[in-house]
Amino acid sequence: MKRKTPVSLEDIERAATLIRGQVEETPCVHTRTLSQITGADVYLKLENLQFTASFKDRGALVKLLSLSDADRAGGIIAMSAGNHAQAVAYHAQRLGIHAVIVMPRFTPAIKTERTRAFGAEVILHGESFDEAGAHAKRLATERGLLMVHPYDDEKIIAGQGTAALEMLRAHPQLDTLLVPIGGGGLIAGSAIAAKALKPEVRVVGVETENFPSMRRAVDGAEPQFGAFTIADGIAVKQPGSLTLPVVRELVDEIVLVDDETIERAVLLLLEVEKTVVEGAGAAGLAALLNWPAQFAGARVGVMVSGGNIDLPILSYIIQRGLVRSRQLVRLQVEVRDAPGSLAGVAALIAESGANVVGIRHHRAFAHVPLQSVQIEFALQTRGDEHVHELLEKLTAAGYRPELLDTASNAR
Repeated sequence: MKRKTPVSLEDIERAATLIRGQVEETPCVHTRTLSQITGADVYLKLENLQFTASFKDRGALVKLLSLSDADRAGGIIAMSAGNHAQAVAYHAQRLGIHAVIVMPRFTPAIKTERTRAFGAEVILHGESFDEAGAHAKRLATERGLLMVHPYDDEKIIAGQGTAALEMLRAHPQLDTLLVPIGGGGLIAGSAIAAKALKPEVRVVGVETENFPSMRRAVDGAEPQFGAFTIADGIAVKQPGSLTLPVVRELVDEIVLVDDETIERAVLLLLEVEKTVVEGAGAAGLAALLNWPAQFAGARVGVMVSGGNIDLPILSYIIQRGLVRSRQLVRLQVEVRDAPGSLAGVAALIAESGANVVGIRHHRAFAHVPLQSVQIEFALQTRGDEHVHELLEKLTAAGYRPELLDTASNAR
């Protein structure tokens, strides 16, 4: 027997009317290049283009607009790993509501600083979302604040569902939706809207391997978690009591992706679509990269849920991506410890068209004869074929070049 969901399509449509003109109706764009790479016909719902750079603007505004005058006057509190925090803080400031936000200590600086910039009182507490949530509940009781939950709330779910409503109304031909899962607000709202508009549409949730809370809950398995994920926005250990039944009822499948594939997806979105996306926001594309056979030929709408990523993390992802594609390599060469030896190798590297970005000499710490020196070059190249050409050139000149770290990074 079909169970009643906590919100209906009508609730989501009312939410869409309520927030129209106050949040962005973000583009849902077709991407030819990513379609060629993945084998699916791919459309990206760019929620990273919301004002606070995530879909959380939707649910937060719907919830705050539903509050009574007394609730607004008393103030609100929310717990968040970052995106819900910014959305609540921004819309609370717009509506003249005092907001207190509790965030885990590890929250990226970009998220904490922007939340403060929207006028909220930010409290950093705990090592995880769940510890921050427990502290927020205590503060709500002590200070008489209204809790604005990030996902386990009917108004929040209805607001988040407006994103899928827009996707399917713009592109009714979509037959599959890929939606990241944290606590489940986005996928619950999306599944309710999608299945009501198009019952045959396939709704697939995406979690990280280190935080598969919803999948394990759906399977009735004991929770098991890793220590960290780059997709901090969906690193939730406890799915919602409202969202879990919706996922059981309406979501067709939940797939898991690893952090390395999420990194690749972040980099692809930057390179191909020129759009900055956080780890959680790239989870849907990561699923396409990880499980291409499951989506081959399908018309897939990918929910790009957010773009709040720390610049140092983005920098590391770019550097690691260059290493994987061999556009950044470390090359080791043994030469005579004599004037001109370094210049000779450097000249061959220059002739090959590679660019030297770093050099290290090893004498005492290298296993080489006394009259020799080991030189390690960090090089920018054009990729794998270019690296092979350089190795052949050095070998032909009598050197024995060794490419470092190729086993783990060359793919």
